[in-house]
Amino acid sequence: LFFPHKYSYGLDFLRGNIRIYFYPAMKCQTMKISVMYSTGKEIENNRRRVFVEIRRRSSIHALRAYILMKIGFFVPCYIDAIYPQAAISTYWLLKKLGLDVEFIERGACCGLPELDMGYLKHACTLEKGIAPLVTDKGYDYVVVPSGICTDQFRAHFDEVEQTPEVKRFRSIVYDPVEFLHDILKVTGLPGKPSFPYRVALHNGCHSLRYLREARPSELMIKPFDKCAALLGLVDGIEVGYATRRDECCGFGGVFAIWDPSCSGQQGRDKVSDYARNGFKYVTSQDMSCLIHQQTVARKVGLDLKMFYITEILNGDAKP
Repeated sequence: LFFPHKYSYGLDFLRGNIRIYFYPAMKCQTMKISVMYSTGKEIENNRRRVFVEIRRRSSIHALRAYILMKIGFFVPCYIDAIYPQAAISTYWLLKKLGLDVEFIERGACCGLPELDMGYLKHACTLEKGIAPLVTDKGYDYVVVPSGICTDQFRAHFDEVEQTPEVKRFRSIVYDPVEFLHDILKVTGLPGKPSFPYRVALHNGCHSLRYLREARPSELMIKPFDKCAALLGLVDGIEVGYATRRDECCGFGGVFAIWDPSCSGQQGRDKVSDYARNGFKYVTSQDMSCLIHQQTVARKVGLDLKMFYITEILNGDAKP
């Protein structure tokens, strides 16, 4: 390929094509390619990154090119019905990061409530309906804006036949925190969002102990918190915790229905803890927990406002 000396250039790949951008004019030319010469690992840090040798006259230029990831975006039923902003903020954050995001329009319940109640046949019916929507679609990853639903897919999606396609889906499904922190390894956020306030971070039980997004207090291991690391990329934010930081807030899905007294008391304990520590804003990777806590806070008259974590990361959170 010949590049005029007066231009600098960049590359990306789009499904078998090589797209070449010429600067400063930003003119784009797309060409078919059949052979690439790799000078590095084709897969590096789980990002589909390749190093391509481009020959220009007698010299060789090594350019880094990113293959556009195709992301399946699955919106859980309760997010769609009760708090769609969590999905909206997540979707646009992924788009801003330059990903090919495909909204899975026929999303449904992941089957967690039915499985929790022991209704295996109902859970199986739901899983059979979901499997065709998320398997064999060419997705590199599936992102689900809910820690509990991500855990259900990855660890408990057992009632449907475990075909190779289903197993692959279970291996590539992530919630936004895992995806941003572990897969993309972001070190900055689009638009440089700002939220100059103290925010209490609630790590939901499933995200904490199944997805392992932070250290549970009962484990004597090195402290870590993926949510806090991502929130640290937001200008001005101060992240804090409740006194008993990883105590259950009482949501628990159907638990809040069949044992409302216990669930309600746990919720009151949690939101009262925030208030005693001077917090006015709360965030989490589990919107189900936040919906429960927001409802309890309103009922007992506490001035607390809940934001899904990507609302803050995408700059959508408004005090």
